[in-house]
Amino acid sequence: MITIGMNYHVIPCKENKFKPAFEGVANALSDAEGYKKSRLYSDCIEPHKFLIISEWSNQEAFQAFIGSEAFRKVANWGAGEMLLGRPTHKVD
Repeated sequence: MITIGMNYHVIPCKENKFKPAFEGVANALSDAEGYKKSRLYSDCIEPHKFLIISEWSNQEAFQAFIGSEAFRKVANWGAGEMLLGRPTHKVD
């Protein structure tokens, strides 16, 4: 099992759009090979910063997902619509 931390810096006032977008992505991920679950956390001091913790069976499954066309579409949409920059990932 591998845990991935994904940090997102959302454009202020777009937080309410980010949360349902996360739910849609999490639902879509349920079919991805090796995906276990994800949880969304918000920073209580800076409410436009979010952390998504995802569990995968292994790093190769996560790498296959972030290399997929589905991930590119979601990332490009998020970058143009609600993110202040590219998300950063941490693998543990």
